[in-house]
Amino acid sequence: MERQKKPIFRHELKYLISERERDILLPRLKEFTKADSHAKNGSYFIRSLYFDDIARSAYVDKEAGVSSRRKYRIRIYNLSNDFISLECKQKEGSYIRKISARLTPSELNDILNGNYYFLLSRKEEVCSQFAVELLSNGLRPEVIVDYDRRPFIMDAGTVRVTFDEHVRSGFMKWDIFDGTIPVYETLESGKLIMEVKYTEFLPQIMRDILPLNAAEQVAASKYVMCCDAMKELRGVI
Repeated sequence: MERQKKPIFRHELKYLISERERDILLPRLKEFTKADSHAKNGSYFIRSLYFDDIARSAYVDKEAGVSSRRKYRIRIYNLSNDFISLECKQKEGSYIRKISARLTPSELNDILNGNYYFLLSRKEEVCSQFAVELLSNGLRPEVIVDYDRRPFIMDAGTVRVTFDEHVRSGFMKWDIFDGTIPVYETLESGKLIMEVKYTEFLPQIMRDILPLNAAEQVAASKYVMCCDAMKELRGVI
């Protein structure tokens, strides 16, 4: 049996940048990074279904700046059911950790129909945690978050730089494989989110080319941004 890799905490930096800044950075990054092997033509589409509890804890804790928090999501790529990932993203101060488990289409359907108990028999940590939240704290689907991602990888310092473009939000319908779900642009025109993740250190060559001082560093997550966008449409938080 294949042993699961122990998830580790990583650094994460987020920046709100313009398309012009992205276009300046791209040729520089390509000189010493490699493209993600999963990115066809340089990018892929991500859809995540985020969950929150009755108290909206994931949203409220983020807005309050609580240093230790977590949120759950189910993620797919390119609207395909080939890879369905249940994920919990944990934050401790300036560090993040992600734990995950693969789901089958049938298991996803069970979750969306309120059948959670099978998760308790799964060996992965995230499954049992998710089940407890669903059964005890009223965790439920909250919002869909869509975006197109351009990823770049640098082995030194295990660095990953991503450009997340056309961030869109949707709600009230949770069939995440449905490409016709109405979604709404979240960021102002011409803006995107650049994320820089690294485990050990951020190499100097990366520090030199990334506009870490000039760019606008953002604390808001895409989840919070999309919830805020939905506020205007459904009239409540």
